[in-house]
Amino acid sequence: MRLFRDNGLTIVLVLTSLLTIGGMLATGWVVHNDELAQHQAMPLTLLSYVKSGHFLSALFENWESEFLQMSAYVMLTAFLFQRGSSESKNPDETAPQDEDPAQKESDPEVPWPVKAGGFIRAIYSYSLGLALFFLFLASFVLHLRYSADAAALEAAMHGEPATTLFAHLGSVEFWFESFQNWQSEFLSTAVLVVLSIFLRFRGSPESKPVAAPHSKTGG
Repeated sequence: MRLFRDNGLTIVLVLTSLLTIGGMLATGWVVHNDELAQHQAMPLTLLSYVKSGHFLSALFENWESEFLQMSAYVMLTAFLFQRGSSESKNPDETAPQDEDPAQKESDPEVPWPVKAGGFIRAIYSYSLGLALFFLFLASFVLHLRYSADAAALEAAMHGEPATTLFAHLGSVEFWFESFQNWQSEFLSTAVLVVLSIFLRFRGSPESKPVAAPHSKTGG
């Protein structure tokens, strides 16, 4: 089972993602159909619910906050520090991540973008943060689109006119949906950064060695 040994973390995370999306789908379907029944509207089939604003808005709303948190964390840890945290570089030492890739372009084992140099190497140097940020933007747009669909359905059930997509972007409802998730992502990250100074989890690369002093930055 070398495949699982070498890729077990990704496999388990993907499977648990699919399982929890399935749980969200099943429970959201019941909740939404209950809401429709209260307004004497026809219930949706499961297939129709998968394509509904109620489900897709909630799905992309959560993805949006996760990708925002990850992209911000990757970028902020490039130049900000927390002494003693395993989630931070050591502020008193030069980290391998800070080295100039141009110094390694003659190494035959470096990735091809490093050898290419110029604009390609510059983009590759920040590709992780950029990829996560673009995933955030894509999720934000999709959240906006399907949140507007859900709001339009809600308005129709109350006999009110639907707002435009642009108007929904400026609505407090949409920003409440976003901020309620954003704040939790930044808070949980701050808690992890601080707790990793004092607490340990043996065997995890996110933790310092159990016997390491609190003042030592793990790595």
